[in-house]
Amino acid sequence: MRVLGICALGVALAGCAIQRSQVAQEAKASIVGMTKEQVFTCMGPAASKATEGATEIWSYPSGNGYRSTTVVAGTDGNFNATRSGNNVSGTVSTFGSATGVSTARFCTVNIVIQDGVVSQVNYSGPTGGLLTGGEQCAFAVEACVKKQG
Repeated sequence: MRVLGICALGVALAGCAIQRSQVAQEAKASIVGMTKEQVFTCMGPAASKATEGATEIWSYPSGNGYRSTTVVAGTDGNFNATRSGNNVSGTVSTFGSATGVSTARFCTVNIVIQDGVVSQVNYSGPTGGLLTGGEQCAFAVEACVKKQG
């Protein structure tokens, strides 16, 4: 029963990531055409801004702090013993090794504004998994998608 509960939790969490990925993809289309005032209303002030002529780029960090760490460890040992009468003597040798990999997911949402209107939405960074690309971007853009829908 416990294994079934753990499996159900894993499926539910994967479902949330897939849903966030879909929200991020919808946002790319729905934010294009918004005025910069509308973007400010649903996303708040940008963490950074860049301007070149009539083009502005507003950048927003996004993510839920997802981190994954995998550690693989192994040991090997050898024991040799010798008996002589009532005495036993021996040697022991051991060897151990471990490797670890840590990954983090996050997103930088870049909103390109030309002449006061959004012309493009770009995502950068390790934004999600194989089936959940962009899911870390949804945290910053979901309020804009809800306003549209």
